[in-house]
Amino acid sequence: MNLMGSWVSDRHPRAWSLRVRERLADGFRSGIVVPEGLIAHGRGEAFDYLIGERTCPFARRSIRAAAAALLMAESPVISVNGNVAALVPAEIVRLAEEADARLEVNLFHRTERRVKLIADWLRKHGAREVLGADRRFLTKIREIHSERRKVDRRGILAADVVFVPLEDGDRTEALRRMGKTVITVDLNPLSRTSLAASITIVDNIVRAVPLLTEEVRRLRRRGRGTPEKILRSFDNSANLREAYEHMRKRLGRVSEARRFY
Repeated sequence: MNLMGSWVSDRHPRAWSLRVRERLADGFRSGIVVPEGLIAHGRGEAFDYLIGERTCPFARRSIRAAAAALLMAESPVISVNGNVAALVPAEIVRLAEEADARLEVNLFHRTERRVKLIADWLRKHGAREVLGADRRFLTKIREIHSERRKVDRRGILAADVVFVPLEDGDRTEALRRMGKTVITVDLNPLSRTSLAASITIVDNIVRAVPLLTEEVRRLRRRGRGTPEKILRSFDNSANLREAYEHMRKRLGRVSEARRFY
């Protein structure tokens, strides 16, 4: 992923992270990201430290399962919020194209202005269609008690598989109760979203989405039998336990190393 940020020196030890933050700051200045989104990113970044700021084997396993689920879906939809739009706009559009999925703007802190800004931003990055902005097609999911309950009848409401990166737990739980397969990206494996989702990718979204796109492309060439086999063998709870264990071991190693300072 090409992260620009001319003010950040390549020699800075945190250059990559600072450039990711700058994308969010730009999104905040443009009105795409809300202040609460900045807080949420900081919380996630703390967990990224714990996993070592890399895509771990358990994340690659769930990325593979997510790609399989998207390919097996009849009506896949990718839900986009402000942070997703700010961090991976072009990447999420490419994923939608590869997976034959529809894009829908869905926001916790919803205003019509933000919805339009995000939809226009996605179109600027190549999206041909963005759902969620046309009032004629909006409806409400009763099980959800925030502004996220407003969904497009052609999109999330009709979907069998919904990709909800950087999600809140209430909607994930509600979508599961509705019988939908829910895929998420969440750096916190302890969150309600991670625990409620069908497939949880414990990774940074800026790493995960390009890898997911590549995996969709690769699995598509292998035929329908391979995705079916992958989904049958995937265990989200076991994968989350591996993430917990990985973090525990890393903390133990750091604790031991600190004794020498």
